[in-house]
Amino acid sequence: MKKEEIYYLMALTRIDRVGSVIARKLLRHFGSPKKIFDAKNTQLRMVDGISDVLVKKITSFKKFDLVDKELTFVDKNQIEILTIFDDNYPYLLKQCPDAPLFLFYKGIDFSTYQNMLSVVGTRNITSNGVSFIKEMIEQIKIYQPTIVSGYAFGADIHAHLSAIDHRLKTIAVLGHGLQHTYPAMHKKHNQKMLENGGFLTEFWSSDIVNKENFVRRNRIVAGMTAGTVVVESALRGGSLSTARLANDYSREVMAVPGRVTDVYSAGCNHLIKTQQAHLITSHQDIVHLMGWQVSEKQPKVVQPQLFVDLTDEEQLIADYLAKKDKELLDLISIDTKIPVHQLMVLLFNLEMKGLVKPLQGKYYQRV
Repeated sequence: MKKEEIYYLMALTRIDRVGSVIARKLLRHFGSPKKIFDAKNTQLRMVDGISDVLVKKITSFKKFDLVDKELTFVDKNQIEILTIFDDNYPYLLKQCPDAPLFLFYKGIDFSTYQNMLSVVGTRNITSNGVSFIKEMIEQIKIYQPTIVSGYAFGADIHAHLSAIDHRLKTIAVLGHGLQHTYPAMHKKHNQKMLENGGFLTEFWSSDIVNKENFVRRNRIVAGMTAGTVVVESALRGGSLSTARLANDYSREVMAVPGRVTDVYSAGCNHLIKTQQAHLITSHQDIVHLMGWQVSEKQPKVVQPQLFVDLTDEEQLIADYLAKKDKELLDLISIDTKIPVHQLMVLLFNLEMKGLVKPLQGKYYQRV
């Protein structure tokens, strides 16, 4: 986006009661952030879900000095801004209805990441949990995953550091601005993080750090990855919040089981018991569920039928998958605008005609 549009996009998020969902409605209606601020009251009222109270808040907004101050901070600290309109905005996150309109980031080259996997768990992780994370990441490194977590104590930091040890990309999603590190003792890892991935956040340097920020942060962790692994968790905590959000986004959720007497296995056991997560005991379970393949191995070539008669919808899906290496069922539905229940029938028909094959993890691929 042009600098002027980024400026007004940032200003839009500073308007009280204008969250990601409302902002998207306004942007779809007016086409650009600046046009929202130029709009008259009558024009704003035409947007579905925009009340008179919101109209007044938009038209009376004067806090552009906050945007100026933040952009000065961004320039001074070599921070970059990625908007939801940019091509390299994380694709899976972009599909979430509450995705941030923009992200502040450092050290991340979004075009180089693949097989994104979030690893979350309790801050009070046990030695068994640490061992599982280290062994898991060592075993899946051949698939070159990008490990995403929240840079907190416990499972988060061990996931990041294990990724660094095996020269994997890793992204820390923060619940605060980039002006400081929380917890402070993790500052010693910042340089290695930047060399192997980096940091991103939706929060401004002027935002107050509070508990709610970390809950909001969890939706980014869940939304930008195709799968979430919960290593250890009590019955309440941020890890279960991340798992719930991942399920809401139709992502794969995996949990490591534990003894029924272990406090920090209770959350994982509950996820598995209530069918909110797949039970995993090794890295093979993750690879199977995610449908990962080693890039050096060539997939088996299957000869499709020639001169197959396709319906218009089948042709739409076939053409769509021809442009993709593979794609998630839910994303195919979103991009083709075909309901999931109908899409599954069409994909089965294409599979029978030798044009499509299903993969693990709700992926489909054009033959």
